[in-house]
Amino acid sequence: MALSALAFSLMALLVKEAGRRLPSSEIVLVRAAVTLAFSWALIRRAGLSWRGNRRGLLFLRGVLGFVALTSFYYAVVHLPLADATVIQYTNPVFAALIAVAALGERLRGREVALILASLGGVILAARPRFLFGGAALPPLPVAVGLMGALFSAAAYVTVRKLGETDDTMVIVFHFSAVATVGAIPLAAGSALWPTPLEWLVLIGVGVATQLGQIFMTIGLRKEKAGRATAASYLAVAFAAAWGFLFYGEVPSVWLAAGALIIVAATVALGRIRAAPPDRGATRRRPWRAPTG
Repeated sequence: MALSALAFSLMALLVKEAGRRLPSSEIVLVRAAVTLAFSWALIRRAGLSWRGNRRGLLFLRGVLGFVALTSFYYAVVHLPLADATVIQYTNPVFAALIAVAALGERLRGREVALILASLGGVILAARPRFLFGGAALPPLPVAVGLMGALFSAAAYVTVRKLGETDDTMVIVFHFSAVATVGAIPLAAGSALWPTPLEWLVLIGVGVATQLGQIFMTIGLRKEKAGRATAASYLAVAFAAAWGFLFYGEVPSVWLAAGALIIVAATVALGRIRAAPPDRGATRRRPWRAPTG
């Protein structure tokens, strides 16, 4: 999941760059087509069947992922990157609650507290204007970004379920196939021919996303959805590193504090998973989402 966050942080940076001139729907189409080609090649190389074992659930994962992807790219292009990022990274909270309802997963109080601490670290690091003042953000991109976070959470939970029966590459292939088909009509009316540099950026988006999808799918197959997706908060820390290394941006005190909270909470979640249960664990009631 940490490697997935690294790849997705690169993806967001490249999407923002490509969106200077190209419409977000075109970026979604090229990204989906690139990852579809990669997935198909890897499936053939592994000698797997592309059909999968649970086609209905694979299709549902594809639809959820396509809506989430389109919404996030739209938000990244039309909002400041920090604002779009903090909205997107509300998805682990949604994922934890959806997983409790859909998969019967349980979260202990410490896990809930650490997930919320990670979310607080994201807000502290990004300091979005809609929370900390400044010019008001346009409501439509904000609403679309929140929808993307919700659909991302639902897609993550679906991946967690699919991991019981289907190979990682098959899951990624179906998502890419649905996204490619879905993006064609959206991009047809507004597509622009990319420049050579834009082609490189778009291909980079596809490669970074492919790596992110693979690592994310592996992580979600091995860990509960609510806690696993909390590791995606590391993307904020990676983004700070990219800014310093490539643009000479010195992180602010707020960004450094938020990144420290994110990393500490993520490490703590991993230690809870690795540690053996204590003697009183069976006597404590696990946290569940309200059923009413």
